[in-house]
Amino acid sequence: MKKLIKGLREFKANYVSTHQELLEQLSLGQKPRVLFITCSDSRIDPNLITQANLGELFVIRNAGNIIPPFGATNGGEGATIEYAVQALDIRQIIVCGHSHCGAMKGLMKLNQLREEMPLVHDWLKYAEATRRLVKDHYSQYQGEELLEIVIAENVLTQIENLRTYPVIRSKLYTGQLSIYAWIYNIEKGEVLAFDAESHAYVLPQNQLITDEIDETLLTEELLNRSLVKTISQEQMAVEQSQEVIFNAQGFPTTRLSLEQKERIYRGSAVN
Repeated sequence: MKKLIKGLREFKANYVSTHQELLEQLSLGQKPRVLFITCSDSRIDPNLITQANLGELFVIRNAGNIIPPFGATNGGEGATIEYAVQALDIRQIIVCGHSHCGAMKGLMKLNQLREEMPLVHDWLKYAEATRRLVKDHYSQYQGEELLEIVIAENVLTQIENLRTYPVIRSKLYTGQLSIYAWIYNIEKGEVLAFDAESHAYVLPQNQLITDEIDETLLTEELLNRSLVKTISQEQMAVEQSQEVIFNAQGFPTTRLSLEQKERIYRGSAVN
């Protein structure tokens, strides 16, 4: 607690004094640009990893970055989503999972949680589609490799759940909303995003349309990086073995059949 109180003093002395104009503007109302849905895990901080200012992100956090389907519960997630899109007119949503997710570890042994943490058990049942898909199609994997697959699949499952909300469906239909699937790698401090067209993990910068690109991002380092390689559809069709591979950034992905790719990645499409 002493550390937190010291932090409050430093915030007042160092931040407030140099951001008075911003704070005054925020006191008149908020206009966040992005709804950021992520895990409650203390190792991920949406504003820190995106370097967003106060007022730029509208955030939902819970164990496992889970969004119950519309009508499944009267919890705060649905109300917050509705308010964000309808009242605040947010046009971009990010669902962000992260490596070493404790909630996803729990999902992999769901029945063991029933007695010790019954509320956690019931909450993780909203990710049952993830658990069942992984159980049916990835049973040959285990340990960290399996966990990374569960994390990646769950982000896409939650996007599918998100699309069941009427306000989301309506905005997607008219092209007024974009949804992105991110994975944050804790040890590297890096984010990778699912790309529905290439069926690959890519740098989020690669998903920007031309008029959204900040020229400051086009540094020599970015231009020269070849860490993430886009594999053509033809190459992917040839490489259909069910072998877990690691892309150049060290994040595990799986070589899937075209049919499997279509099912898994369709959740990150916006129409």
